[in-house]
Amino acid sequence: MGHMGWDDLKSSRQDTRFRRGGYEQADREHAGTDPTYSDRPSGTPAFYASLPAKQVAAACLFRDDVGRVLLVKPVYKDPWELPGGGVDENESPLAACARELQEELGIDLVPGRLLCVDYRAAVDGIRGDALRFVFDGGMLTSAHCDQFVLDPKELLQWSFVDRADLDTLVTPAMARRIRAALVAEASPVYLEEGYPPSLWS
Repeated sequence: MGHMGWDDLKSSRQDTRFRRGGYEQADREHAGTDPTYSDRPSGTPAFYASLPAKQVAAACLFRDDVGRVLLVKPVYKDPWELPGGGVDENESPLAACARELQEELGIDLVPGRLLCVDYRAAVDGIRGDALRFVFDGGMLTSAHCDQFVLDPKELLQWSFVDRADLDTLVTPAMARRIRAALVAEASPVYLEEGYPPSLWS
């Protein structure tokens, strides 16, 4: 499914294909090389079953030509969010982000590079600990935005927001995460509760 107006964003990125073959794909790629180990899981099923599970979500950071950030207003909660959502079982964060863009905004776009990963501590009685991925969506024009088709079951509206106004619309942790993602340069940034390691002490 293609959308006119997205070609300039797509062509500016390396061709990205989701790899769904897992270790079987890796084994095929290494066929005949006789490696010492394979990419198959090295532990037992009982070992993996004993490990804790984390909630994972992925979002995309879009900007307009003056640097404002695209936010969306969910139907089911008060704070605004970046476009994105939860990662399903057996789904990569990148694939989840692309799926959520299609479901929420009706756009067919593979996000760009990873900007940040944010670890969130557990909240007693509500959720376990979590990881939040933010990918680069690039700059959007009015022509791009004219093609948005919001899912009314998910979103009420969208808006470009100045960085200075983030604190009035999103949670404090989300505001910190967005600001860290906006200044991420060559490498992704690691965060905990929206803070980089240099601010932990």
